[in-house]
Amino acid sequence: MRFSFIHAADLHIDSPLSGLGLKDKAVAERFAQAGRRAVEALIAETIANKAAFLIIAGDIFDGDWKDVTTGLFFVRAISALHRAGIPVFIVKGNHDAASVMSRELPYPETVTVFRSSKAETHTLDAHQVALHGRSFPHRLTAEFVESYPKRRDGWLNIGVLHTSLDGTRGHEGYAPCSIEDLKRFGYDYWALGHVHAAEIVSRDPWIVYPGNLQGRSVRETGAKGAMRVTVDDGRIVEVTPLALDGARWTQLSVDVAGVVDEAEVVVLIGAALAEAQAASEGRPLAARVTLVGVTPLHNHLVARREALQDDVRASGFQLSADCWVEQLKVKTTLPPRPLAALAAADALDVDRLVAEAASDPDFAAVLAELTEAIKAKMPKDLHDEFARSDVLTTLADDARALLAGDLS
Repeated sequence: MRFSFIHAADLHIDSPLSGLGLKDKAVAERFAQAGRRAVEALIAETIANKAAFLIIAGDIFDGDWKDVTTGLFFVRAISALHRAGIPVFIVKGNHDAASVMSRELPYPETVTVFRSSKAETHTLDAHQVALHGRSFPHRLTAEFVESYPKRRDGWLNIGVLHTSLDGTRGHEGYAPCSIEDLKRFGYDYWALGHVHAAEIVSRDPWIVYPGNLQGRSVRETGAKGAMRVTVDDGRIVEVTPLALDGARWTQLSVDVAGVVDEAEVVVLIGAALAEAQAASEGRPLAARVTLVGVTPLHNHLVARREALQDDVRASGFQLSADCWVEQLKVKTTLPPRPLAALAAADALDVDRLVAEAASDPDFAAVLAELTEAIKAKMPKDLHDEFARSDVLTTLADDARALLAGDLS
């Protein structure tokens, strides 16, 4: 007997796409429905594949609803699977744990939500499948995996779990466990959630993260979606990623080494955007562009960054109304100066003055205070990036380039 099922996780319905609203509210509105479009694509793909069932491994919601329309949207979407006769199995994760959600709406009878009080098993007799799972009772959990039931011999055993595993994938320690812990259960497939990057952790047994359904910031780039799992004669024979995202994020590194004209820089960025836009297959695209390479234009690019960013955004709109440059970064460097130029340099040594200022404790304290004040006014999703240890160094480098550009 051959059949397939779909494994998804981390839908985070109605979670905003971070960073877009800060730049342009009109652009943010065009991207705002991406998460819902991804959910609708998941439902359509499940029906089109004639899947035996759908698994959602936690974090359907990003937290308690701001209003009931979020819940109504999901009930409406999942009811299409009920009408198609496709069962759905859900565990709640840390974002939609039982203690987090203040209310729920009734799901169709074909939807099974695993209890949070203890792990339990549900079966699909027609396919000889036993699904074992447990929802999060609250956001933080400990000694969670140990409560999962033993495998059922002669059945295809699937564990549904929202976990960060050992925490090495950059996510906090929710339902912590090791790969060896999971292997000891003897299940055939572990349908995991929580980590937003898709990954096949193991093939014997299958331990799989599908990643989140929709990228939410520039830290979550590339295709996003779910996994289609094919079963033949009681064995999993194939796990295939499905791209279902409603919008896409990308980071583009554009090499401008040797370029001496700003117009050529814009052309190179436009070519990179066109390639990324084509790869997004008609989806709205948000791109962070970083200029790299050794170029005599370095100081000019730093001084003109904001104006150049506007020009590049205009180039993106020429490709598509939904091609948005989230940010332009300048990480270029100046070519080394010839010895003759060094010998003829003015007495005013900009590099030395900026370096001394950056290393002065009083200056550093004032700058740190200013950066903390700016950080406090930013969305929480952007705090980590702004709090990087190299922020002060980067600011000093930019100041040096700006001064050099003004004095040249």
